[in-house]
Order: sequence, then structure tokens, then C-alpha cells
Amino acid sequence: MDRTQKEKIVGELRQIFDTSGIVVVATYAGLTVAEMQDLRTRARAVEGGVRVAKNRLARRALEGSASAGIADLMIGMTALTYSQDPVAAARVAEDFAKDKANFQILGGAMGGQVLDRAGVKAVSALPSRDELIASVVACIGAPAANLAGALAAPGSNLAAILSAIEERAAA
Repeated sequence: MDRTQKEKIVGELRQIFDTSGIVVVATYAGLTVAEMQDLRTRARAVEGGVRVAKNRLARRALEGSASAGIADLMIGMTALTYSQDPVAAARVAEDFAKDKANFQILGGAMGGQVLDRAGVKAVSALPSRDELIASVVACIGAPAANLAGALAAPGSNLAAILSAIEERAAA
């Protein structure tokens, strides 16, 4: 690999570290190609990705970034799982680690915050961005639905009373 290729990889890694909501660092020694492909597929499903790079190039990409604290985690065969949604990549990595003993999460970075193994696990347990949006919309919509039901109830009650009076008059 020549210098220009290395510079290109460092640039791509720097972009991942700077633009991702979370980056999870894990070792993957002993995983098969099919298992790594499964991890990539799971990450793509949540609009994330998995990147394997040389630790030296990853450390160089981390220099001066907010996530620079995770440079110490770059030991051995490391894979980076990342996504814009902070919960998505953490959840994918945690679910994959449950299935595969050879995939061990070392930690990660969320913005400028360095996460240890327990931190990544805690983030993965949080509701995702879409789940939070759905719950906020439900909370906003519930009072309006209750108000509409309350306003419609007297009208339906009046209609029922009028139809009962009409039935009595006809009988």
C-alpha cells in the first residue's frame, strides 16, 4: 500500500470518526468471512457500517478529533461499527457480540465522550431515535384525540336520545 492509499484511508476514517453518532471498537479475531458479512449486513440495515483498518492508520485519523480517547483501544484485530444514530451501532454490536464469542467489544466513542464496555452496553439499551420520535408524537397526539372524543361524545349522545324519542313516537 503506497502513501496516497494510506492518506485516503486516513481521510475516510477521519470522516467516520467526525460524522458518526457513535463508533464502537471491538476485536474480531477468529470470525469467519461470513460472520463479518453478517455484521456488515446488520449495520447496513440501521444505516450504519463496519470498517476494518490498520490500527496505526486509525490512530492517525483520531489525532486531533473529539474521539481521540479511543486510540488506546486500537490493539489487535479491531473492527469499527458506526452509525449516525448513537443507539443503532451500539445495539448492532451488542446483539452480534451475544451471538459470537470471538467478537468482543472494547469500548467506543459517542461524540467527544469515550465509552468503556459498560458504556456501550448502556447506550445499546436506550430507545433509538425513531422510537423516541414515535413516543413524542404519541404524547403530543393523545390530548388532541381525547379532546376530539370528548367533543364528539355529546353529539353522539344527543343523536341517540333523538332516535330513541323518534322510535317511541312511531310506536
